[in-house]
Amino acid sequence: MSDPLFSDPPPSFRLEQHGPLAELILARPARHNAFDAELMLGLLDCLDELVHQEHRPHVLLLRAEGKHFCAGADLDWMRNLAHADFEQNREDARVLARLMQTLDELPFPTLALVQGAAYGGALGLICACDIVLAADNARFCLSEVSLGLVPAVISPYVVRAMGMRQARRYMLSAEPFDAITACRLNVAHLMTSPAELLTEGRRQALRLCRNGPQAMKETKRLLAAIDDHGNQRHQDQTVETIARVRVGLEAQEGMQAFFDKRPPSWLPRFKDET
Repeated sequence: MSDPLFSDPPPSFRLEQHGPLAELILARPARHNAFDAELMLGLLDCLDELVHQEHRPHVLLLRAEGKHFCAGADLDWMRNLAHADFEQNREDARVLARLMQTLDELPFPTLALVQGAAYGGALGLICACDIVLAADNARFCLSEVSLGLVPAVISPYVVRAMGMRQARRYMLSAEPFDAITACRLNVAHLMTSPAELLTEGRRQALRLCRNGPQAMKETKRLLAAIDDHGNQRHQDQTVETIARVRVGLEAQEGMQAFFDKRPPSWLPRFKDET
């Protein structure tokens, strides 16, 4: 029997394959499935293996264990990044950018199931997927500016989904929105109860599995060519932006204020406040 003091930590995600359907499952429920460098690199490797394996899936289902889909970036990881230099932040942002682009360009349909919180970078994962099914308890938020940060790397995918006008509102306000609003904004396509989320998600995925895999691959390629917003073209700018902002004084103040459970220094005080 292995010594529990020296046992390996549980995996942060797992892959299940059921014939033509693959399920990629975020498995950090104790951390609300927040992502860090290790999780991003692991997901990248996993997606790369799926693309290059001999019998690759016809459909990928992205889901998460526990109460929440993903709370965005892991706060302990973000705390460390706030004290890292520009080059380290830029390399970290490149990993996230590669993950978003890889997920977006997979040669088979992707279906995300969202329950509970989907904050910050989680919206990038969601908007990079082809189809999104949200539980009616799902809550979404582009929360970066409330911490003195910028939703830089995920911005091309989020703007593509909700449009520039709505992105201006939700990226600047950092206000949460519910599943009904997510459907109205084109962030999600369908809504169901939390109890039916996995059943309905698998039903939708199996429907996709009945379609020609090569035809779906070519359709995704065609749609990308028609859309042609140039996510790759924007990648350098988004990576440079978040790396520069993270090492700035405002982001460091915003993160420290969050951990200290106090208002950030930029928060104004109004005359009627006591």
